Amino acid sequence: MVETLEGLKIVPSPSPRTTRRRTAGLGALGLLAALVLSGCSTEQVARGWMPSDPNVTDHTEGILNLWTGSWIAALCIGVLVWGLIIWCVIVYRKRKDDHRLPVQLRYHLPLELLYTFIPIVMVGTLFYHTAVLQEQITNPEGEPDLHVTVYGRQWSWDFVYTDDDVWDAGEPAELDGTMAPAADLPTLYLPVDQTVEIELRSRDVAHSFWVPAFLYKEDVLPGVVNEFTITPGEEGVYLGKCAELCGEHHGYMLFNVAVVSAEEYEQHIADLEAAGQTGELGPELDRDNAADLEDPTAVEGADN
Repeated sequence: MVETLEGLKIVPSPSPRTTRRRTAGLGALGLLAALVLSGCSTEQVARGWMPSDPNVTDHTEGILNLWTGSWIAALCIGVLVWGLIIWCVIVYRKRKDDHRLPVQLRYHLPLELLYTFIPIVMVGTLFYHTAVLQEQITNPEGEPDLHVTVYGRQWSWDFVYTDDDVWDAGEPAELDGTMAPAADLPTLYLPVDQTVEIELRSRDVAHSFWVPAFLYKEDVLPGVVNEFTITPGEEGVYLGKCAELCGEHHGYMLFNVAVVSAEEYEQHIADLEAAGQTGELGPELDRDNAADLEDPTAVEGADN
């Protein structure tokens, strides 16, 4: 502050350097906000920026609702906490010439009950909705239309169409850097609008069956059989991958899930039969049961 001849106080103008810094900071903030907002569509916001749509499977809508609801609840709690922090900073700030210590409280029972009870309610509510949705996926009501067994192995997948007694064995993928569905990946065929029970088994070590567009993954563990049921709702080819570090070529353990019409599905089954790929291709090829096989995909004697 400087004082004029009339006794009035005026504020000196900021230096050019300060002005430039403020302008640059505001410009950068505005540019960042514009980039973020330009990349957000109403549809993306509605699904919480997840890589799926509500109709991809019968479960994706429920998963999206749980995801976005959790974020909304977390944001509301964050705003409340930030507001209380700012309010305390402003109201209880140290005043000039006030050197007294504030009242020191050792116990405040209502406050302690509040910050104990509210988190319990929050976690309990989230757990309840998660458990209900998980139960719908893993233990649905009604019988599935089809049964498929998926075997994970280092470093590819075997698909056994149990009801049709045919199988398809894949080879490790060649990565092209795009992480997009490719024609040479092992492909699991599923008919659209039909309920499929997928049984997951491992031939060797721990793997994980993950299709990001389905918003669901399940562990594939040696000696353990995991199951889930799914009803695909939109035709298309979706990329899948192993989500559990399983060895040197874990990154090559990709696969496709092709959701096709009933006619295309039946044609694929017929093609496998014509190629002689019939039989179970079951646990007899697991590492513990076929240690003498140099190539686990060599299944010429696996029929029946």
